[in-house]
Amino acid sequence: MEIAIKLFQFILSISILVILHELGHFLPAKWFKTKVEKFYLFFDPWFSLVKKKIGETEYGIGWLPFGGYVKIAGMVDESMDTEQLKQPAQPWEFRAKPAWQRLIIMLGGVTVNFFLAWIIYTCLSLFNGETYTDLTKFDNGIGVTEAGKKMGFQNGDKIVNIDGKPAERLENASINILLGDHVTVLRNGKETTFPINKDGVADVLKQKEAKLYITPRFPMMVDSLVTPSAKASGLAKGDKVIAINGQPTQYFDEVGTILNQNKGKKVTVEVLRNGKPETVSAAVDKNGKLGILTDQKVLLNVVTDKKYSFGEAIPRGFVRTIEALTMQVKQFKIMFNSKIQGYKNVGGPIAIVKNMPVDKDANGNFSVNWAAFWSFTAMFSVWLAFLNLIPIPGLDGGHVLFTLYEIIVGKPVPQKVLENAQMIGVIFLLGLMILIFGSDIFKIFAGKL
Repeated sequence: MEIAIKLFQFILSISILVILHELGHFLPAKWFKTKVEKFYLFFDPWFSLVKKKIGETEYGIGWLPFGGYVKIAGMVDESMDTEQLKQPAQPWEFRAKPAWQRLIIMLGGVTVNFFLAWIIYTCLSLFNGETYTDLTKFDNGIGVTEAGKKMGFQNGDKIVNIDGKPAERLENASINILLGDHVTVLRNGKETTFPINKDGVADVLKQKEAKLYITPRFPMMVDSLVTPSAKASGLAKGDKVIAINGQPTQYFDEVGTILNQNKGKKVTVEVLRNGKPETVSAAVDKNGKLGILTDQKVLLNVVTDKKYSFGEAIPRGFVRTIEALTMQVKQFKIMFNSKIQGYKNVGGPIAIVKNMPVDKDANGNFSVNWAAFWSFTAMFSVWLAFLNLIPIPGLDGGHVLFTLYEIIVGKPVPQKVLENAQMIGVIFLLGLMILIFGSDIFKIFAGKL
């Protein structure tokens, strides 16, 4: 049931995005009296699931769910139908239209994707507001993993800015740090700026802890005992750990460091209980754990719920769209970085479906998390806009590049060049698609997905 709901969400999101993207091409083509021969959701090699011709356009649903397309008369596209192009150009054909009209037609899809994301983020801000972990409320600074330390952080640091921009939200900051170059922190009362060590970034991605390498730093307060050895140790709920084996401790990260040095051993734990010092003996397991859960109410104290009025939601929606776009662009930097090798963590459709968020009630029933669904759709809409603008033949960006060349130079790119470029682009995209799917399948068999 869970996978069915995840698959439903993915197909619904992609369908919305593809239909609206293709409408972005279809409508200006119609406005400029250009003949549109086909409008398809998904691709239809050899056959289609549904099709119906209305006027001059055939509308349909293909069986291959990798996107969709509009087939515009007189245009070199992924169908590679060049027979029509051997005849003299007709007034209703794409190639007969002025360059500025063709440019608008080609930019229509990404324009719709951008505005769709803006509208969705505006609605989410207005109706749901935003809940985020506020870095400015981290009174004790941050706690970091070993990978975080390798990046240059220290426990107790207070993050001030990333690449010169103020850091306010942990959810954004944890990603922006991975994509950034420099971080400024407040350390021992002084501001310190350091370059982000990319070896640490590589470790974070390798360990799949992109949102966990930084946490609020909180005192080691016992909330519950979950193992027999912990229950037999004499520790109790409400105990505040102040020292282990005589080494003073104040925060959770300090306790973790000492326990890792004493795996499989017994340790002496000094605690404050009802304001009075107590000493107990506790066993550390092979994973460096005492078998207790800590009181993390401090996490609730750093969460901010922000609401927006209609007037505030519109600009906030725009800012969230730009933030999502900027993040997509930055990800290319770490994807092809030789140290980070982010390309190894790229997931395809199978990985996306598996990670789609769902709600689960007390009875174990799954349902769609609509806020998360629309947030994903907005992010993916921005991603499609960015991806389609890459100047690769076969994508909108390739057509835009050739059209801009024509506008600047004053003469069109030769038809044969367009055909060859389109063929190369289609082969490249098909190869990339096979590579991404192959990566997903390999990870499944390797147990990494």
